Amino acid sequence: MSQHSFESEELDGYIKIDKYNTEKVDRIASHYTDILESLGEDPKREGLLKTPERVAKALQFLTHGYDIDAAEVLRGAMFEEDYSQMVVVKDIEVYSLCEHHMLPFFGKAHIAYIPNGHIVGLSKIPRVVDIFARRLQVQERLTNEIRDCIQETLGARGVAVVMECKHMCMAMRGVQKQNSVTTTSAFTGAFQNDVTRSEFLRLITADLA
Repeated sequence: MSQHSFESEELDGYIKIDKYNTEKVDRIASHYTDILESLGEDPKREGLLKTPERVAKALQFLTHGYDIDAAEVLRGAMFEEDYSQMVVVKDIEVYSLCEHHMLPFFGKAHIAYIPNGHIVGLSKIPRVVDIFARRLQVQERLTNEIRDCIQETLGARGVAVVMECKHMCMAMRGVQKQNSVTTTSAFTGAFQNDVTRSEFLRLITADLA
């Protein structure tokens, strides 16, 4: 992870932010002071005194994926293995910001790949999702970026990605449809075959417990 945005410590999968780029915090916070005033608020009242700084730090965290090379993360946990069946990681939590309104969208990603001589540490698949999600995004591009990174880095026989998300820009404003869910999908290689793709879709919808 780049030191330019912030330093962090990873504890059991949770990233604790210790230090932020103070120059960026100050620059972003100054704009939010102006925004609060433009909204008719008083940035100097007690409840808002530290709001610009908090927002600046939150935005640094929510967009820290720009500073991480997802392919490098995968390459750091690749292992030669004679396994050629489908590997599925489903129900991966997704949190991102829509680039059109900078409002959240969130949901789940379901990912599979068919190895071609190499497997990858299972925790790295959700990590790749998080890296691309922690950028300003649209769900369609996010789906493709995850697919392409896994395909190109692992040289897999095929990759499948299905993503289901709720968008706050639809729920809180605009059409205000609180229960709508957007589903996107992207496939390469063997998953373009109807039989293989159907098996993947069956596995991500089945309750195997």
